[in-house]
Amino acid sequence: MFGEFRDFVARGNVIDLAVAVIIGGAFATITTSLTEDIIMPVVGWIFGGADLTTLFIRLGDIPADYAGSPEDYAALKEAGVAMIGLGAFITVLINFVILAFVIFLMVRQANKMMAKKEAEEAVEDSGPSEIDLLTEIRDSLKKG
Repeated sequence: MFGEFRDFVARGNVIDLAVAVIIGGAFATITTSLTEDIIMPVVGWIFGGADLTTLFIRLGDIPADYAGSPEDYAALKEAGVAMIGLGAFITVLINFVILAFVIFLMVRQANKMMAKKEAEEAVEDSGPSEIDLLTEIRDSLKKG
């Protein structure tokens, strides 16, 4: 059983998947930073300085022992107040769109490279053309 497991892990697909997961995790942090540190401040500036992280709908009551601001989403969330975090959702949605677009561009480029490689291999493996074969047949028939 250990040998089968070793063979499974040693396959290229499993190693490629592990590398992809690690790189994907690192790329997700870059995307999150891009969204939170660059895009969302610009969006807030465009909409008159609105901070989307404070965009939420409070559903429950604020606990009596809560001493923070009633506009502080993170503190209210930590205090256990039931809320709909629209700003947090919009931020995550923008993260997803950016990540999906970048992955689309990467897959698109990889597909172009694979198609080009396959076309080159097809030209190399195609052998003689029909015209070449017909010319050979004609010449062979003439020789008799």
